[in-house]
Amino acid sequence: MSLKLTILGCHSATPRVNAHPTAQILKIKNHTILIDCGEGTQVQLRRYKISFSKIKHIFISHLHGDHYFGLIGLISTFGLLNREKELHIYAPEGLQDIIELQMNLSQSRANFPLIFHVLNGTASELIFEDKNISIKTIPLTHRVYTNGFLFKEKLALRKLDIEAVSKFPEIETCDYHNLKKGKDFIKKDGILIPNNKLTFAPPKPLSYAFCSDTSYKPNIVKIIKNVDLLYHESTFLSDRKDLAIKTGHSTAKQAGEIALMANAKLLILGHFSNRYRNLKAFQLESQEIFENTLLAVEGKTFEIG
Repeated sequence: MSLKLTILGCHSATPRVNAHPTAQILKIKNHTILIDCGEGTQVQLRRYKISFSKIKHIFISHLHGDHYFGLIGLISTFGLLNREKELHIYAPEGLQDIIELQMNLSQSRANFPLIFHVLNGTASELIFEDKNISIKTIPLTHRVYTNGFLFKEKLALRKLDIEAVSKFPEIETCDYHNLKKGKDFIKKDGILIPNNKLTFAPPKPLSYAFCSDTSYKPNIVKIIKNVDLLYHESTFLSDRKDLAIKTGHSTAKQAGEIALMANAKLLILGHFSNRYRNLKAFQLESQEIFENTLLAVEGKTFEIG
C-alpha cells in the first residue's frame, strides 16, 4: 500500500505566475481525490499529467475564493469532455447555490450527475466510507466555516503464506478467504492451526490529515493522533503572530507544535503568505519544534508506504 499526495497549489490569496492557491491530489487505495480547487487548478492538473476522469470526489474546505474559485471551470471542462460518471463534491453549505447560479446564468448544465454533500457540522463526522477508506471532517477555526479532512486506509486482508498452507492438504481454495480474514484453521482431527502460521499480516493502514486555513487549534490533535502525513497551513512566521490571530491563520511554529502533539510522522507546511520570499524560513521555524518538516512545493509528490 502507498499514499501519494501531489501539490497543485500551496500559496494563499492572490495567485502569481509561479504561486498558485490551494489544491492537492491525493491518491489512496484506488481513489484519486481533489482537495480544494483554487483558481487555475485544471491547468495544474494538465501540467502535472493527472487524469481528469479519475477524479470522482472533491473536498472543499471553506468558501474563500483561493480554495474554490477553480471549481466552476473544472466542472465546465468535465462537461466538454463528455463526462458521464458521477462527481461528488463535499463542501460547506452555499457552494451548490454558487455553482448552480453560475451555470444557470451561462445557460450551461452538467451532462453528468453532479452530487453535492453539504457540510455544516461542528464536530468531527464521518462523511465518506467504502471498503477501502474512510474520510472524516476536522473542524477548524477560521473567519468562515471551515473543515480539514482526515483520510484513512482500512486494514487490508491478510496475505496467504502459500508455502505454509501447502503443508496442509486439508486446506482447500474455498478456505482461503477465511484465512485472509484472520480466522484459524481447524483440521478434521480437531487440531487448530493458528492463523499467523498460515498468513502474513497486512501492511499498516496509512493516513493523511489536511488542515486548511485555521487559527492555532490544539484540540484537533485528538482527531489526527498518530497520522502518517499531516499538511498544516502556515500562512505566517512567528514575527507576524499578531496578524495570524487577526486573520484566523497559523504560524510555522504553531504547525510544528500541532504535529508534535499529534505524533505525526511527517509534516508538510503550506498556504504561505505572498509577503514572504524566503520560504526556507518556514521550514526552519517549524523544525525548532518538529524536526520532520518539509515544505509544500507545486508539482512535488509526497509518497509514503
